Amino acid sequence: MTHDTLRPVRTGLAAAALMACLALPQTAQAQPRPPAAVQETMDIGDEPGRVSTEEVSITEGPYARQMVLFRSSEPPGTVIIQSAERFLYVVQGNGRALRYGIGVGREGFQWSGLVQVSRKAEWPDWRPPPEMLQRQPYLPRFMAGGPGNPMGARALYLGSTVFRIHGTNQPETIGEAISSGCFRLANGDVADLYERVPLGTKVIIRHKATL
Repeated sequence: MTHDTLRPVRTGLAAAALMACLALPQTAQAQPRPPAAVQETMDIGDEPGRVSTEEVSITEGPYARQMVLFRSSEPPGTVIIQSAERFLYVVQGNGRALRYGIGVGREGFQWSGLVQVSRKAEWPDWRPPPEMLQRQPYLPRFMAGGPGNPMGARALYLGSTVFRIHGTNQPETIGEAISSGCFRLANGDVADLYERVPLGTKVIIRHKATL
């Protein structure tokens, strides 16, 4: 069982760290420092058109949604992502947290920081960024939200960055490091998280536990 005591996250990062950001509302207390080369939100391995229903959840093994012991000084409701562990935690207080298994960014696309949930969307649309279209010109320029959309059933947008917590039509990728910096959950799990996490929620992203 993972026990984690987090230290305060540094704030006031320079505006130059936001070159890869979208024009979303500036609600974050402090912006993360993503890799400068990252300008995309999907990975080569994603499969547009593959159907995975909203109900798919991880129900067995370490990545199944479950309540766990979790030490943190953060207030209840805070979302804490531990990329190295492949887990997302929602702090519940009293030394406990609700834990979800996630897929994370592959090497070179991982990042850490402090943001807020600035926007939420059900069955979000997908527009592949130019960098991805250069590598995969056969991809659609736009895909409406739905079961075949690589963004999955729900999306929580992180501050003013290009990154988000979202579902996936590839639930078998949970626990792997394959994305381009976003955090993916099985559709059933991201739908559950979506209902629990309101706009403005603080999200802390770390590569590994801090003792």
